[in-house]
Amino acid sequence: MTTVQPMSPARSGTGEPGYMTGFGNGFETEALPGALPVGRNSPQRCAYGLYAEQLSGSPFTAPRASNERSWLYRIRPTVAHWGRFERADAGLWRTAPCAEVEMPIQPLRWNPVPIPGEGLTFLDGVRTITTAGDAAAQSGMAAHVYVATRSMTDEVFYNADAEMLFVPQQGALRLATEFGIIDIAPGEIAVVPRGVKFRAELPAGPARGYLCENYGGAFTLPERGPIGANCLANPRDFLTPVAAYEDREVPTRMVVKWGGNLWATTLAASPLDVVAWHGNYAPYKYDLRRYSPVGPVLFDHADPSIFTVLTAPSETPGTANIDFVIFPDRWMVAENTFRPPWYHMNIMSEFMGLIYGQYDAKPQGFLPGGFSLHNCMLPHGPDREAFEGASNAPLAPHKLEGTMAFMFETRFPQRVTRYAAELPERQQEYGAYGAKLQRHFNPNRREP
Repeated sequence: MTTVQPMSPARSGTGEPGYMTGFGNGFETEALPGALPVGRNSPQRCAYGLYAEQLSGSPFTAPRASNERSWLYRIRPTVAHWGRFERADAGLWRTAPCAEVEMPIQPLRWNPVPIPGEGLTFLDGVRTITTAGDAAAQSGMAAHVYVATRSMTDEVFYNADAEMLFVPQQGALRLATEFGIIDIAPGEIAVVPRGVKFRAELPAGPARGYLCENYGGAFTLPERGPIGANCLANPRDFLTPVAAYEDREVPTRMVVKWGGNLWATTLAASPLDVVAWHGNYAPYKYDLRRYSPVGPVLFDHADPSIFTVLTAPSETPGTANIDFVIFPDRWMVAENTFRPPWYHMNIMSEFMGLIYGQYDAKPQGFLPGGFSLHNCMLPHGPDREAFEGASNAPLAPHKLEGTMAFMFETRFPQRVTRYAAELPERQQEYGAYGAKLQRHFNPNRREP
């Protein structure tokens, strides 16, 4: 049978994916009228001969505010989409704990990983850069880059170890998920919860980007505190797909990441067969350019936490398992202030990437598609060019434009993989960038 993706009432008439707005809402959507039960979750017989299946993202007894689950009404339940699994080659994908190499305790930075000419799907093209924590203990994370040159065809994947945050840097991705279709391009992100099946397609050619595996509690919006009810990432700007299903009786390879390994089986039909669903456990997307930044409007430089888009909390209040932080377009207006990030040492470990443009603290050598690592309690800050420029610049209002950098920040030390350590793209001299800072001290001159 051919692929079937009926229009739901929430879908536009353009053939493009349709979305519902809001973060963490209780959504409901159906691709066939009447497919959703009314007033109950598990009727004796579901409409259209569907099966009811619950997907839980939290323990059943989690508090209401953090309880996550969705009910899926599908052609076959997942237990029927099963088979004899065999270990599959994980390639360059690694899972914490992973201690393949010891790296010097210094700042690390890499140029972009080239997109190869060979045929690689998203699954083939995941390259782990760092791991942190312990996936089996459901704490920590991994930072990857992905490079892909062809779509996944008759193949699906789900991650039982982690929630997945996609950050495209070059080329678009279409994520055909059980819940519906998500399209993302550079400047947008998508989050796919653990256990959600999807296929990654390339609608516009080769693609490259960043990927964060979150082994801990699900990403949520940070508390705004004194900022109040508005600004930062507003809930209404998050988009969750409407139902769209496949009824395809064709052999389909399903790959599952479980326990740090990849396992594969062949199914008789596509498992992306959810005709209707309701709940609050679902994939979503967000346009980073809709982030409303706040900042100092008189003097000094605020902590980078004011740029937190999503946070995955830990058991310690105020200490994140992961913070996803961005540095977007914004005005710089502080008076008598060194405006780039200050020099610091931090209890958190920072994996940083650049989607496009130029990062103000590292105007030279940090390229779009590149990435850096500044681990916990190791010093870092602006390079010489940034320091000298910002120390002597006229402090008129200045707008940073055409830039989008980000951080995956975690409470755990991040261990570099052998692949990343041996990449020819690693900037061997980067660890000494601080040595280029000049001495300006003069005990006989008090005025700056």
